[in-house]
Amino acid sequence: MAFRLKLVPEHTNIDFFRWQWLTFGGSLALVTAAIIASFILGLNFGIDFKGGSTLRTESTQVVDVGAYRQALEPLNLGDVTITEVFDPSFRADQHVAMIRIQLQEGAESITPETISAVETALTAVDPAITFASIESVGPKVSGELVRTAVWSILAATAAISFYIWLRFEWQFALGAVVALIHDIALTIGVFSVFQLKFDLTIIAALLTILGYSLNDTVVVFDRLRENLIKYKTTPLRDLMNLSVNETLSRTVMTATTTLIALGALLILGGDVIRGFVFAMVWGVLIGTYSSVYVAKNVVLILGIRRDWGKKEDKSSGTQFAAPGK
Repeated sequence: MAFRLKLVPEHTNIDFFRWQWLTFGGSLALVTAAIIASFILGLNFGIDFKGGSTLRTESTQVVDVGAYRQALEPLNLGDVTITEVFDPSFRADQHVAMIRIQLQEGAESITPETISAVETALTAVDPAITFASIESVGPKVSGELVRTAVWSILAATAAISFYIWLRFEWQFALGAVVALIHDIALTIGVFSVFQLKFDLTIIAALLTILGYSLNDTVVVFDRLRENLIKYKTTPLRDLMNLSVNETLSRTVMTATTTLIALGALLILGGDVIRGFVFAMVWGVLIGTYSSVYVAKNVVLILGIRRDWGKKEDKSSGTQFAAPGK
């Protein structure tokens, strides 16, 4: 007999909605606190949103990111990101790095004096280094990136809502949207409270979190719809618990394997992707939570139709269960 790893028992009977109002109310309180913190504390925007310059360097010596960063620290340049670039077309002795420096206060772009100071500091570490190109992102472009990032998140949320509404019912769509807002707000709140760097990679993480959370939510919603057809007189709250328990093994296994991969990246991935990976780890945790304790709670509060699979009697209208039944 083949060995099968089981993180949860095959049959569980956990009452996920025993503390329905406590979990849902706690989530609302945390979202409110996250929004307030974001307005009061603000976000620690990275170069993408504040503007700055990117220097491309080449050398015959191996790039030492730690030595580069240590050499630039005395210059007090603010947010500096150093990334080694890999490409199959590079020669064996061609080592390329990208150095991103935030926009200095009162300047539209990096000044010649700053460039000279950076070149001197890095040449002291690597005499073979050369500076291939310098590109700058001004305040106007960075402002456009902020607006584009906001619109991308809003567009993704709207598209997801439309998809859920078409596939299920409007109650499901509303529950999914509330859960997505919950995940985004708490993620932004964490970055605001701890003043973690917020750049375009975090926007990519937010969009990925939306997809992950939605996937988990749809799996339980799909099972709930099947159970609504199968158990026509069972109270909605009991069907919710049954559906979550039936998909619990899949939920735990998916979250665990994802967190294992992300944990390796968080520890070994380096400073460049650490913010992205942290956002993903946090997103997986709260996305799994919100799929049950936020999205399902919204549907439970609103109630849902119980005549799945029947022809709709247009003369009698749509039937809904009483909230919590």
